[in-house]
Order: sequence, then C-alpha cells, then structure tokens
Amino acid sequence: MLLRHAKSDWADAQTPDARRPLSRDGRDACVLVAEHFAAERLAPDLILCSSALRTRQTVQRIAAALPPDVPVLTEDRLYLAGPDELLGRLREVDDGVPNLLLVGHNPGIHALAVGLLAQADRARIPTFPTAALAVLELGTRRWAELGPASTRFGSFVTPRGLRHAS
Repeated sequence: MLLRHAKSDWADAQTPDARRPLSRDGRDACVLVAEHFAAERLAPDLILCSSALRTRQTVQRIAAALPPDVPVLTEDRLYLAGPDELLGRLREVDDGVPNLLLVGHNPGIHALAVGLLAQADRARIPTFPTAALAVLELGTRRWAELGPASTRFGSFVTPRGLRHAS
C-alpha cells in the first residue's frame, strides 16, 4: 500500500518544509482515508513513514482504522525520497511482512507506484494527489525481488473520489 501524505498547511511560509503540519483539508481527507482502510479491511503489518511532520500526522490520523499493534518505522531517508530510494527501502523489508504501508511524498511515491506496475496498468494511476492510496499486489513472495512491473494493480483511491462515493 502506497499512501501520499494528506494536504499540508502553507499558511506560514517560514515553516521549514519538513515541519509543515496538515491543513484542515488534510485532516478531513484523513477521515475519508481511514474510513476506506476500515471498509476495505486494509491491515498493514508494518508502516514505513517519512520523518516529515505531515506524513507522521497522516499516519496518526488514520491509526484508529489500522491494527492497534502495527509497528511504525519513521525514517529520515524516506523524506522526499525518489522512486529508486523508495524501492531500495522496500527491498530491505523482511519477507515475513506480508502487508506493508509506505507513507511518503510526491513525485517519488507516484513514480514508484507506476514503475511497479505493468505498462498496461500504469494509466490507472495518472496522478497521485495528497492522501491518495494505491494498493498493489505483489507478484513475488520476496521483497528483495520487487522491481519494475512486479506488482498487480489492486485499487487506487483519492479523497475526492471517496467523497463522491459516499
């Protein structure tokens, strides 16, 4: 599962990027995403989260819809990471972790999502707006074998789509 952080607050231009909190719209989007996690019974066994405040707050705001004991690893190296860095991190995941949630940033999260899909499925994720969630199904049992076109498209939702669906 790949989740882009919810919308952040740009009200104070002096706030360093890594310390920008979620905006009101971002907090509202987290409610929709949490409801989707619960309705679809999406249950990660591990969460990898960028160290940025907005990603950590996104995880906190959807936490009630997640398993209560799911480990959350907050990592500096995921902050604004590109697709190659994100893929490298995913390849390090222990094979005993079947379901993983990665919470990160664009453009890396979008590039990773489409890069993991077969060419025919890439158009199913044309953009990756804030609080969008892509669910991809591994075509391998080993994280170390994750690579281009190694997953199958599961689903892709955005807060706007979830709002219109309810």
